[in-house]
Amino acid sequence: MPRPDQTLQGNASATEGAQRRGALIVRASIVGVVGNMLLSAMKAAIGTMTGSIAIVLDAVNNLSDALSSIITIVGTRLSEKEPDRAHPFGHGRIEYLTTIIIAAIVLWAGVTSLSESVSRIIDPSPASYGKTALVIVALGVVAKIALGRYATARGRALGSNSLKASGTDATMDAAISATTLVAAGVNLAFGIAVEAYLGVVISLVIVKAGIDILREALDKILGERMDSDLADRVRKTIEGVEGVRGAYDLTLNDYGPNRQMGSVHIEVDETMTARRIDALTREITTTVYRTCNVVIDAVGIYSTNVDDTSRVSSIRSHVNEIVWKHEHILEVHGFYLDDDARTISLDVVISFDEPHRASAAEAIREEIQAAFPEYVIELTLDTDYSN
Repeated sequence: MPRPDQTLQGNASATEGAQRRGALIVRASIVGVVGNMLLSAMKAAIGTMTGSIAIVLDAVNNLSDALSSIITIVGTRLSEKEPDRAHPFGHGRIEYLTTIIIAAIVLWAGVTSLSESVSRIIDPSPASYGKTALVIVALGVVAKIALGRYATARGRALGSNSLKASGTDATMDAAISATTLVAAGVNLAFGIAVEAYLGVVISLVIVKAGIDILREALDKILGERMDSDLADRVRKTIEGVEGVRGAYDLTLNDYGPNRQMGSVHIEVDETMTARRIDALTREITTTVYRTCNVVIDAVGIYSTNVDDTSRVSSIRSHVNEIVWKHEHILEVHGFYLDDDARTISLDVVISFDEPHRASAAEAIREEIQAAFPEYVIELTLDTDYSN
């Protein structure tokens, strides 16, 4: 089994990989800081000269984007700290806390902008546009599209939610700036001032972006559904180990990007010795870590009937029929018939679509018990953790 210090930081190569990832995130964030600071200064000057609240709000949004990139840099560096006595699981979740701070900044910018826009609607003031200003705003649109695509691509490649959020935000900003150009065209062509109303739209879009970013970060901290591809890779890796007849109840806890720790139950022959099980579980933890970069810190055991006589097979089939005739059943596993203890054990996975999962499981147990009164039915309700 991996050593405790390997649990989250990994071996030397994994640590070096994490450091490279952090350096690349910082580099991408620096690009965001510089680009957004330049755009913010340019738009603030143009907005002040023209009296356009929409352009000024766009400048404020760019400034908040720059601050978000700075926070991403700080959060990334802090998340790379080694585990310590107070935080034995490492500091990887700081990246998620960083995302929450970014969401708060975005929300603050949106609410402030909304308040200012409403004030301009109540007490309007004229805005003037020049060709130079419009050209610069148009160039800003192109720049934000480039920043957005860059941040999104790097975020996906590095598994950074903060960078992906910045990329989405930048792309959205480009669309907003393009709308500002449309408003300027309306003003020049028809003399209709729509800047304040456009400011309201911009503000609402910013607020929505902040809420979306916040929700994603909270999902990570609360514990969201496992990534199906990763879960499938881990299961197949475990089932590929000789002696394993099935892998079930896989759980993965997220302690930061690329820092997963979990547990699993495996089915083995009932005749397998403790020595063989010990070697088997060590092989599983080592293989999964090397193959999937996931730490399996606990392996539970299901015993499987080796002498699966026609009587045992018949009972197993009857039990499965009883279970599967109920709605929302996803999986049945861990079946074991113990004639000495007079027990039948099994686990059932019931979908979250069933509003009363515990009651449904008890109903199934009682039905099996009625069918086999000579045995004690031990039915465990398992949770649907992944697809």
